[in-house]
Amino acid sequence: MSAPVHSDLNRRQFLQAGALAAAAVSTGSLSLAAADKPADPYRGFKMGIQSYTLRDFKVKEALDISKKLGLTFWETFPAHIAVGTVPKYIAEQKELLATAGVKLIAFGVVGFDGKDESKAREVFEFAKAMGIESISADPNKDEATFKLLDKLVEEYGVSIAIHNHGPGHRYDKIDDVVNAVKDHHQRIGACVDTGHYLRSKENPVEAIERLKDRVYGVHLKDVKDATMFKILGEGDLDVVGCLKALQKLKYKYCLALEYEENPQNPVPDLQVCLQNVRAAMEKLG
Repeated sequence: MSAPVHSDLNRRQFLQAGALAAAAVSTGSLSLAAADKPADPYRGFKMGIQSYTLRDFKVKEALDISKKLGLTFWETFPAHIAVGTVPKYIAEQKELLATAGVKLIAFGVVGFDGKDESKAREVFEFAKAMGIESISADPNKDEATFKLLDKLVEEYGVSIAIHNHGPGHRYDKIDDVVNAVKDHHQRIGACVDTGHYLRSKENPVEAIERLKDRVYGVHLKDVKDATMFKILGEGDLDVVGCLKALQKLKYKYCLALEYEENPQNPVPDLQVCLQNVRAAMEKLG
């Protein structure tokens, strides 16, 4: 689907702004205040993006936008980088990411069925080859599936992060995920989607605190009144509270910004999201 003309203009303006900023750095024309800002505004978190946010863009353009936003970590959804295990394909994807200066550390969301080990194993083979740390997952809620995942996370050293997906989903509530991972391999845990927990009238901070060191992924997303996706920091999400809970856990996996709205021209909204994240980071101490 082609984007409207105003979308193209906004994207072009964004890219031009990035070029101007680079020029300012090289000529020393950036203000002293800008130069004095901390080298890492995200306080050690692997701040990245769920590439579904950029679903209306081809993968190369999505990677370029991510880097210009200062986001060098990615959780890709399968339409940008698909599962594949052929060595040539793996090498091509690694080169694509390296050229963009982006590190792929998470992947999903992927379904798992205990009756299809070959398909599940292919996902893990791909993840291992690509250097992916965690797979955001929607596994069947049955013994066979979790028995298979117990085996595969141990064998491949890649974590499973069960993704909650809002009202009516099988992992709708915090209890659904807590009960699902209980008594299973330590590498089977959660991808806490803060927006979907808000839609389910659950507290994302509580989800992080209860799942503790089983939190292997976060989709940082905001919602208002359990119904409307919003720019991060403009809904009901306690952004500072989530970050404090993650900091306490010494969370080391992808902190992925995800934005559901305005897929054809999300960049201006994403810039505001990130400004609000950085402002929240400053309150961590």
